Amino acid sequence: MSIGLAVLGAGRIGQIHARTISQEPAARLVAVADTFGLAARALAAEHGAQVRDIDTILASEDVEAVVICTPTDTHAELIERAARAGKAIFCEKPIDLDPARARACLQVVEETGAWLMVGFNRRFDPHFRALKEAIDAGRIGEVEMITITSRDPGPPPAEYIRSSGGIFKDMTIHDFDMARFLLGEEVESVMARASVLVDPAIGECGDFDSASVILTTASGRQCLISNSRRATYGYDQRIEVHGSAGMVQAMNQREADIEVATAEGFTRPPLLDFFMTRYTAAYSAEIYNFIAALAGVVEMSPGGEDGLRALLIAEAALQSVREGRAVTVARD
Repeated sequence: MSIGLAVLGAGRIGQIHARTISQEPAARLVAVADTFGLAARALAAEHGAQVRDIDTILASEDVEAVVICTPTDTHAELIERAARAGKAIFCEKPIDLDPARARACLQVVEETGAWLMVGFNRRFDPHFRALKEAIDAGRIGEVEMITITSRDPGPPPAEYIRSSGGIFKDMTIHDFDMARFLLGEEVESVMARASVLVDPAIGECGDFDSASVILTTASGRQCLISNSRRATYGYDQRIEVHGSAGMVQAMNQREADIEVATAEGFTRPPLLDFFMTRYTAAYSAEIYNFIAALAGVVEMSPGGEDGLRALLIAEAALQSVREGRAVTVARD
């Protein structure tokens, strides 16, 4: 019997997740909710689902799980409501921008025994997964140093910046989670520097558009993260992991994996230039994993604790920038 799911939020990412659910034989999209009725009706009609408000969805017996794709400031409350209603939960990152609020939310999840998966989609990117598998297989020995490059093609509008939580909680948080995923140890300290080099409007919003971060574990393993809101050559997404016996790297993805050689030199197609195209496979894979976890086939991961840990690293990075020193990551 298929698992009934509801999508809360019919925007861009909600549409992606609804499509994945509809393509999975083990699941069915039962309902869609959105404050914008037109968007909800269009998405529901596309996949043969119903439009219901959130209260109705949480009371519906044919909905076993919810996929939360609403604005960040609604995440914690919706997780708590769904947990108390006995629903399994997939929620886009972050749980909340405030660690204290995130902790309170996770307490409700624990008390109710609810299942929660947090949307760190890059763990499911096939290229990054292959990199992780090479590490786990011992092909490069013990991990020593990691370099993560993550640069957007261009900055988002100022109105987005104002509500995003800032570069560390909105953009770098993906890299913080990936660092934890690959290092094999918890991050103990953070040294960060950040500037406004791309768009003065971002600085006027109190944020940064260019950042460098060094994460260090208790054993001394390091991860260097390079972020920018501008990469004129495309969506720059690379990871290199150096180990005691070798190195493994995941390179940028292009529109086609070819190289043309002529008398003028060597040329290659441009990089993919949008996160929705670069991580299409990752978005699908994470929802497939959520559904498989509901069926008891795989572990439900990343979970709420992963969401909290990445947020605490982001908090430490911001404190490091403000104080100009290395900061110890909070543990409780």
